[in-house]
Amino acid sequence: MDKRLQQIISLRENGRLEKANQLMVALVNEEPENGYYQFQCAWTYDSLGKENEAVPHYEKAIQLGLKPEFLVDAYVGLGSTYRTLGQYEQSKYILERAISEFPEAEHVKIFYAMTLYNLGEHSTAMETLLTTLILTSKHEGIINYSKAIKFYCDKLDQTWE
Repeated sequence: MDKRLQQIISLRENGRLEKANQLMVALVNEEPENGYYQFQCAWTYDSLGKENEAVPHYEKAIQLGLKPEFLVDAYVGLGSTYRTLGQYEQSKYILERAISEFPEAEHVKIFYAMTLYNLGEHSTAMETLLTTLILTSKHEGIINYSKAIKFYCDKLDQTWE
């Protein structure tokens, strides 16, 4: 990683968001075909709460191509950003793409569940969350009750007499 990018990431991590964004935009203007720079630029905009400005950079980063460890985060960033902008169908599409390409990335499923909630797909959202909880939790109580949680996760509206 070059020194300028290291400095920008350090600024962002230390809360100097405006400065990090300013420098990242300049870097992207120098190398607009660098997917990783586009991704980092989107991230600086997101950190500032400027979601509309982040979207084209996430999209460009994905289009240009990223290493898998960054691509999954670009999908999460873009899907989450679409969700916060109220573009729920776009969010769902991007997050489903991420889940398809990175099925082991359990954190993606949490953002997907939030989007499903926003779309009124509450049962699927809860099932996704509960399944992810079972797969990722190390909490003893959740592990002990995992069979029951798994059983009920798709039966939340069902009652028994």
